[in-house]
Amino acid sequence: MRRVAIASCVGTTIEFYDFYIYGAAAALVFPKVFFPTLGATSATVASFATFAVAFIARPVGAVSFGHYGDRIGRKRTLIATLVLMGLSTVLIGLLPGAATIGVAAPILLVLLRFAQGFAVGGEWAGATLLTAGYAPSGRRGRYAMFPQLGPAIALALASATFLVTDLALGNTEQSFFQFGWRIPLLISIVLVAAGLYVRLKIEETPVFRAAEQQQSRHTPLREALVQAPREILLAAGSLTMVFALLYTGTTYLTNYGASSTGGALSRTLVLSLGIVAAAAMALAVVVSAISSDRFGRCGVIMAACASAAVWSLLLFPLVGTHSPVAFAIALIVTLGLQGLGYGPAGAFLPETFPTRYRYAGAGDRDLRQTLPVAATPR
Repeated sequence: MRRVAIASCVGTTIEFYDFYIYGAAAALVFPKVFFPTLGATSATVASFATFAVAFIARPVGAVSFGHYGDRIGRKRTLIATLVLMGLSTVLIGLLPGAATIGVAAPILLVLLRFAQGFAVGGEWAGATLLTAGYAPSGRRGRYAMFPQLGPAIALALASATFLVTDLALGNTEQSFFQFGWRIPLLISIVLVAAGLYVRLKIEETPVFRAAEQQQSRHTPLREALVQAPREILLAAGSLTMVFALLYTGTTYLTNYGASSTGGALSRTLVLSLGIVAAAAMALAVVVSAISSDRFGRCGVIMAACASAAVWSLLLFPLVGTHSPVAFAIALIVTLGLQGLGYGPAGAFLPETFPTRYRYAGAGDRDLRQTLPVAATPR
């Protein structure tokens, strides 16, 4: 159980590290590197548009990897997602800017971002199923929190890597924009190698091995869509608010705080606060995941979403004060609330679907990235 928990946490950490460093680069670097001929506002919009490509790719990846994860196993599918994410991230780090290859630069950037989204779409469901498949029923929330900790650890690592790079270059704009921003992306290859080593050491889940003996006449994806459409929509809708908080905190506020509109806070301060907010997010994940074993998954998630609805009315007036203290509070509370809703999801979604199409069904939670309004949670 310890080996499986570590493997799931390491895997999601690496996947989301790659995902987050793109978000940090999109907020701090890409407007100038890949869209230099546009105005400041237009370049920022274009940069975030490339970031948004992943939200189209994530449901596609969730469906594709979910189907094969239910057919050939969680372990092999998770290895494939890890390799795809690592290669995509390293290639982004090697990609020349628009000043070198012109319009081909943003086009290639979009294609590689799509590959990132495709990979992370298949990662989360498989990692949680791997852990939940080994966990005892009464402590499933406690053990399923380990893949949920991955995004928080990844955010801290991504912020720390950019921070160290920035400080090592003496906070010089020219060096940072020329090559400094590439270093965190290229480091990803080391993390991927470590993740592969860990994942190759684990075995397939007992639940999947038992279910593998019973061949279904339908494909897992078809079974999930035909037999559990309500569960898919409820699972997706129940976490819409949670992920709105995540990307508001990790990407939007990072750009806003460092921009002239948001008070032009230093990159050092913004990235340092990102590490603190990641710690708050991790703590919230632990508390909510353990609490869900006692109070129920749905109750904890609904409480987090209700709190987030109130917080959303306070967030933008608070950051609009341009105070560094207010910005710190906004970032920490936003990601803390996200962690409260995210912690129980590692057990909640796998418990919603039968084993034979559990990967496909739980993976379709990535539909929440495109849902405009949250469905009513069960």
